[in-house]
Amino acid sequence: MQAQHSIHATDDQRACIARLLLQANLAYGESNSPVSLIQSAKARLECRGYLGEVLAQEPGNAAALGLLGRVEMDDGQLEKAHTLFTDSLSHDPAQPQQFTNLGYWAIRSERPALAEQYFLQALEMDRQSAAAFCGIAHAKRIQGAFDVAYLHYRKLLQTGLEWPSVYSGMLQCAEHLDVTSADTDIAQDAIALLSHDGLPHQELGRFVAAIIRQQYDLTDPNAQIFLDAASQDSLLLLALNKTLMPDPAVEELITMLRRSVLAEVAQTAELRDELQPLALALAVYVDRTGYALTADEDEERLIDAINDSISAQLALGDTQDSLVGSLILSAMYGALFHQPFAVQLGAWNLVDWPAGMQAAMAASYYDRAMEEAIKQGFDEKSGELVLEKTDLPQAWPSWSTLSYRTKSSLKGALANELGVATDACPDTLRMMVCGARSGQRAMELAHYLSDVEVIAVDESLANIAKATRMADELGINNIVFWPWSVAQRFLADDHKVHWIEIGRLPSANMTDVSLAALANTGTTAGAIVHMHTGVSEQTSGDRHIRQLVARHALKPTRPALRQLRKMVLNNRQDPVWQALLADPDFYALGGCRDRWFAEQNPEQLNELMALVSNEVDWKLVKARDTDGHSLATGPVQKQIQAETLGSEVQSLMGQDLSVYFQKRR
Repeated sequence: MQAQHSIHATDDQRACIARLLLQANLAYGESNSPVSLIQSAKARLECRGYLGEVLAQEPGNAAALGLLGRVEMDDGQLEKAHTLFTDSLSHDPAQPQQFTNLGYWAIRSERPALAEQYFLQALEMDRQSAAAFCGIAHAKRIQGAFDVAYLHYRKLLQTGLEWPSVYSGMLQCAEHLDVTSADTDIAQDAIALLSHDGLPHQELGRFVAAIIRQQYDLTDPNAQIFLDAASQDSLLLLALNKTLMPDPAVEELITMLRRSVLAEVAQTAELRDELQPLALALAVYVDRTGYALTADEDEERLIDAINDSISAQLALGDTQDSLVGSLILSAMYGALFHQPFAVQLGAWNLVDWPAGMQAAMAASYYDRAMEEAIKQGFDEKSGELVLEKTDLPQAWPSWSTLSYRTKSSLKGALANELGVATDACPDTLRMMVCGARSGQRAMELAHYLSDVEVIAVDESLANIAKATRMADELGINNIVFWPWSVAQRFLADDHKVHWIEIGRLPSANMTDVSLAALANTGTTAGAIVHMHTGVSEQTSGDRHIRQLVARHALKPTRPALRQLRKMVLNNRQDPVWQALLADPDFYALGGCRDRWFAEQNPEQLNELMALVSNEVDWKLVKARDTDGHSLATGPVQKQIQAETLGSEVQSLMGQDLSVYFQKRR
């Protein structure tokens, strides 16, 4: 009887352990679902509780040890995670899941080659493991084998696995691919990526441009382009609506298509329904460029006549429907917000327009109206009052969606990635992003970090207005966007920040701004300063144009910027322009204005580097190369010291390292 009772007790114990493991897995799944970080932390704590009960009953339970390793890894405890994974395998070596876990541990530890070996071991044991196959794609991408990784991601999507990390990884690979021939499969990939919500489509511009260049044979000056075919091209329409394509030949194609639409309307006095999606997409695209595309005189005359007609129709009280075609054509050439009839358009809300027209109307009128209202709250707005409406600076860069990141905490990053003690840190840390531009990076920090409030600073009022509007639309409420004047008043009131992120450097126009002074007086002991040691926008073409600007005392007007761009495009075979033509900045007036009329001031970086090179007050805690790989801090510190002593042979400047300094006192 006693023996039978022992057997039954063992069975009950096993059933209890199975239930606890099931509950632990459910809690772990909830902790990684798209919930708030607080809910995620609560679910992870529950998971730990269940696993603790299992291991109390069976200390060598391989599944519990492995899952606890995943929890530790998610919390940034990589050494604990590695110990648990290997311990799990010592109790049960036939676990493909633990080799997969070790693969992801190796990726987190910045050892992608080792990660690939672990994933291959997992696949040898389980050929159907999607997690291991996806891990190989990640490892290949990190090692720079973008073509191989891209094909792995494609295979995963073809099998129906649509994890966010798969789409994100495929997009990152696409940026690095060389498309040299027309390929239906790769065009379908581009359509899938552009159609997928939640991806930063603005980062697909070069990839999509290369596909369109091949599809339309744009290298052949005699290639025929048919307007009706273009108006039904799904990839072209998506690209126009969602990204900016940095390619001179593609810009010519878009300019030609716009002219063809207008020419047909001039002949028929009607914008065909079949052409409306293309015309609307062109309006959205041209707005994204800041109306960089030039128009011939006959186009401008016709658009002027159309605008006069719209004004007359509005004065006569014509119906909204009767305005649609004319407004679409007008928006292809200039912002409706800048037209004399703009005030009258305010009689309608955005949702009053046809659904297909709303994106173009938002870009051309409603978004600009909202941003103009935001600008009114800053003293810097007075500097724009003397400008022509069409010469108002454009927010740049243009973006629509934040990049995919896993939600985390800044204190976790400080402890696990930088090795910084966080015991004395407050619950919420204050970050300041200097040179935030139009705010994508700043908003990603605010959105994905649970324990921060972000102050984003920029010298462009257009950037501040656009970023403020988009933060509101995205529901990100732990961030503000300020001009330098407001940020300086904030710090003058003895407010401190715990993290300074340096983006685009202030231009020489910002004579009263000092990044070094900000880092010195605006931070507390233990604060981090993160910067890059390179200065962008320094191509031979940029230098040549800046010389022209200085020689002829040019102003950053729309006609001047267009003329400078035209000069480059007309001489695009000249080697002096090649690097500039490859940069997305060139394909929007906002980017051109920044580079040629508000150049970054390298002295700001020199002064900041001189400040943090003082090892008594500052400590280098991390350095990364251009590929994001961690570097030994010792050699980098020696370079900084040598540079401080006047040695240019070992200069960090221009290497574009990502460096993190901690304030000692």
